[in-house]
Amino acid sequence: MDGRGSCASIADEYGNLLFYASTMYPYSNVFEYSTFVFDSNNSIMQNGDSIFGKGWYQELIIVPSPANDSTYYLFSIGVSGGDFGLKYSIIDMRMNGGLGAVTVKNIQLQSFAMVDCINAVKHGNGRDWWLIFRKSDVPTFGSNNDWYTYLITPTGIQNFSIQSIGVQNRTNLGHISFSPNADKMAFCNLTDVVELFDFNRCTGILSNPITIENDPGMSPYLYTWSCEFSGDASKLYVSTNLDTSYLFQYDLNAPNISASKDAIWILQNTPSACGTLKLAPDNKIYLSNWYYDFFNFPYPYPDTVYNMYNMNLSVINQPDSLGVACDFQPYSFYLGGKRTYLGLPNNPNYDLPALAGSPCDTLVGKNELAITNTNANLHVYYAPDWEKAFINADKLKGKNYRLRMVDVLGKEVYTESGALNSKYFTRDLNCASFASGIYLITFETEKERLVKKMQVNWR
Repeated sequence: MDGRGSCASIADEYGNLLFYASTMYPYSNVFEYSTFVFDSNNSIMQNGDSIFGKGWYQELIIVPSPANDSTYYLFSIGVSGGDFGLKYSIIDMRMNGGLGAVTVKNIQLQSFAMVDCINAVKHGNGRDWWLIFRKSDVPTFGSNNDWYTYLITPTGIQNFSIQSIGVQNRTNLGHISFSPNADKMAFCNLTDVVELFDFNRCTGILSNPITIENDPGMSPYLYTWSCEFSGDASKLYVSTNLDTSYLFQYDLNAPNISASKDAIWILQNTPSACGTLKLAPDNKIYLSNWYYDFFNFPYPYPDTVYNMYNMNLSVINQPDSLGVACDFQPYSFYLGGKRTYLGLPNNPNYDLPALAGSPCDTLVGKNELAITNTNANLHVYYAPDWEKAFINADKLKGKNYRLRMVDVLGKEVYTESGALNSKYFTRDLNCASFASGIYLITFETEKERLVKKMQVNWR
């Protein structure tokens, strides 16, 4: 593909490519709907043209549908050009002989201008997804600190909410990054804001904002471009994008994070600038660079422009390590004869597991219970006179089981596991030591997960 910035891709659990998408910048000068979806044969997917997207850098993200393992949402945002908003399309991989087809296209959810920074993260239950984005200052040139979220469940896109937190934003180019376990979120933008938040995977709520770098309010700006956590979330890396570009490292364990800033790399007087940072499954962070001179921005590259700057990615080999020990190696990952610009795939962590031990690892949303598609039944009855919970399950599948009981704070108060010798299970659980309140009882086998709420009230 020949895309300047926004791209997203997804594979199956074995690493086989399913499809990918890109905003094709040469078309965006003419069409607002310049995103294309490509199948695993690198051909435009059936009905995969004319999808919303202008040609920015973080405009696209692919979210698997929690309803089944064959359909996917492609979310697109509008950053500039007058056709703003958030839209989605649906890809069904059961179509066209397994190559997939776009079955729903450009359904509008929002109509305001977006900051170029959409991202997604798995809900604490390990199945649903949070989609997060923010409003830009275009066209009013005001500022805001509003964060917008949707919750994506088997029943669709729901629970739209707005939260105002952190510093004011006044640019339409930014970047959102989640830590590997998604309990932290970082944001940076072109006016040099760098922020750190706590993120709650159960509620989708941001909290405890830390301003690492603030908008200086006037030029010269560094054009802060991208941010990324190290694998153990102890370091944050930030790239900037001008004729002098920087790669900074911040120590997130330092008493003063701002003061820990270390310039790992400075590009000056070279025909190259820093682009996007991305933590990969090998626990290395990759950095895109593009080739240009300050008075000439060659896009697309002429066929004669192949060089060390645009044919390689730069690599942070040990990103958990402090300072030079992070082993940053510029232009060290060869792209096999291909070339790069400023972007890397905007892929969330598809392998993020459920938030084990938390009440929401069994929740669909804020108040719903997650029950797998099964014929099995779970029955729970609390008898206050006997101080017992009577737990029964039938029509079970699987050879082994696990029974858990957690309180509303996520504390495990009871657990057991063993062999399942029949389709039936029964347990009389003594609750004399439990406090009054609501508990979640989870019964799992290799085939299913069943969940019930139980209210313990003392007479």
